[in-house]
Amino acid sequence: MSFQNIYQGKKVLVTGHTGFKGSWLSIWLKELGAEVYGYALAPYTPLDNFVTTNLADVIHHQEGDVRDGEKLKKYFQEVQPDFAFHLAAQPLVLLSYQDPVGTFDTNLMGTVNFFEAVRATPSVRAAVNVTTDKCYDNREWVWGYRENDPMGGKDPYSASKGCSELITNSYLESFFKNEGTCNIASGRAGNVIGGGDWAADRIVPDYFRAVKDNQKLEIRNPYATRPWQHVLEPLSGYLILGAELFSKGKSFSGGWNFGPEDTSNYSVKDLIDETLLIESKGGYIIPEGTPKLHEAVLLKLDISKAANYLKWKPVLNFKETVKFTVDGYLTDIADDGNILESRLNQIKEYTKKAEEKLINWSI
Repeated sequence: MSFQNIYQGKKVLVTGHTGFKGSWLSIWLKELGAEVYGYALAPYTPLDNFVTTNLADVIHHQEGDVRDGEKLKKYFQEVQPDFAFHLAAQPLVLLSYQDPVGTFDTNLMGTVNFFEAVRATPSVRAAVNVTTDKCYDNREWVWGYRENDPMGGKDPYSASKGCSELITNSYLESFFKNEGTCNIASGRAGNVIGGGDWAADRIVPDYFRAVKDNQKLEIRNPYATRPWQHVLEPLSGYLILGAELFSKGKSFSGGWNFGPEDTSNYSVKDLIDETLLIESKGGYIIPEGTPKLHEAVLLKLDISKAANYLKWKPVLNFKETVKFTVDGYLTDIADDGNILESRLNQIKEYTKKAEEKLINWSI
C-alpha cells in the first residue's frame, strides 16, 4: 500500500525528534501533511539536523526526557496522537561503555515509558519502536539475521537494544494483543547514514569533521562490514509499517528488518573510498596494533519479511547511497540557510526513484 495519504491530517508523536533519524522522520511526516509533535532532549550541537533545518519552527517541539515517564505520558494525553514513533535513545556503542547505566536506563526504561504512555492514550492506533540491527545476538554469520533470531548483544548498547525488543514483545503479548487496542511493532535498521548526522564516534560524521579540519581520519576496523543505508531507506520502512498497523491491524505487529539488499554489505574502507570518489578532500589512515573494544565485524539483515508482507525494498544502490550522503554533508558544510529545502529535495528525489522502481509505498 501507499502511505502518501495515510498521514495527511493525522497527529503523529515522535520521541527523539531532535536526533538524526527523528528529525528526518519529522521532516518527511510534515511533508506528508501530518501534524507532528516531538518529545526529546535538546539537540546536542548547533550542527544537528534539528537545529540547521530550523525544525522547531515547523513542528510542535517539547523538550523532555523519556526516562521521565509521567511527563511523557502527560504529553501523550495532551496531544492525543493517532500514531507514535519511538526514536529517543542513547544510540552510540562507545558511549555505552562510558555510561552503561545511562544507556540501559534510557533504552530500557525509555521503551517501557513509551508503551505506558501509549497504553494510557486510547487515540493511538499505531506505535512503532525503532531499534537497530545490533539487537541480535551476533554470531558473525555470513547470512542475514531474521526477525525470529535470538536477541543479544555483548556491548551495553547492543544489549540494551536487544532488551528494548524484548520489552516491545512483552507489551505486545501482555497488553496489545486484543482487538481494539493499539497495534504495535518494532523496526530494526542497519547502519544509517546521511546529511545532518554529526554524532561522535560514527564513521561518516568523523570523516566529514576531518574534512572540515583538513585532517586525515584514523579508521578503526576498516574491514568490518555494515548494512549501510541512507536514512530515508529505513524511514520509508517505518512509515509503511505505521500505515499498515493503522489500516490493517495486528497482522503487522512484531519485529521488522529494514536493510540493504544482501549484496550491498560493504566495509568501512569501501564506504570511505566511495566517498573520496565524490568528494576528493580528506583521506584516511589505518593505525596498526591498536587494541579495540568489542564491536561486531560481520553483520547482515534478512529483509525477506518486509519485502514479502510490506512490499518494501531499498531504493538506492550503494553508489547512490553514498552520493545522497555526501551531498547532504556538503550542504551542511556550505550552511547557506537552505538546509531544510535541501532535505525536502532529497525526500522528493528519493520518492521519485521509488516511483520509477514501482515500489508500493510511493505509488
